[in-house]
Amino acid sequence: MFNKNIKLVLAVLVIATAVWQFVEGNIGNGIMFILLSLIFVFLYFKNELILMAFLRLRKQDFPGAKKWLDRIKNPEAALVTKQQGYYNYLNGLMVSQTNINEAEKYFKKAVSLGLSMDADMAMAKLNLAGIAMTKNRKREAELLLAEAKKLDKHNMMDEQIKMMKEQMKRAGQPRQQYGGGRSGRGGRVR
Repeated sequence: MFNKNIKLVLAVLVIATAVWQFVEGNIGNGIMFILLSLIFVFLYFKNELILMAFLRLRKQDFPGAKKWLDRIKNPEAALVTKQQGYYNYLNGLMVSQTNINEAEKYFKKAVSLGLSMDADMAMAKLNLAGIAMTKNRKREAELLLAEAKKLDKHNMMDEQIKMMKEQMKRAGQPRQQYGGGRSGRGGRVR
């Protein structure tokens, strides 16, 4: 809702009010204002609109998540670098079902900006590996899969990585063609 700089200004003002309350002898009010300022500091690092989009995604409500993300008009000005990464990551997840070229752009930008959690970075690289595989860029897909496996410290995506490796093996095998319309005796195949 607010620009990131407005959140910092509000946090400083609330802390100044807390100090004033401590000086006046109102310790309870001062503590309450300190706790209130922590909310603004938290929202500086974790954007409320991105948090709402994550909640919508957990419920598999893609249109609702898109609606929350669309409220962020200028991500470069309104968000910290890691938040911009998550903004692109979430957009990539939503677009990946319909437009892989656009999803690839979003995921690459998210990886370049960085994500806070290794599991999220692994998921972004896993998605990029899948996109590279569909575009017949096998070497790039293998590298991205290896990076995703390295980042997946709790083996949460182990099954998806194994499945993708199996698909890559099947895609790399030569296809056998059976029958050419003739049998060995010169007759027709039935």
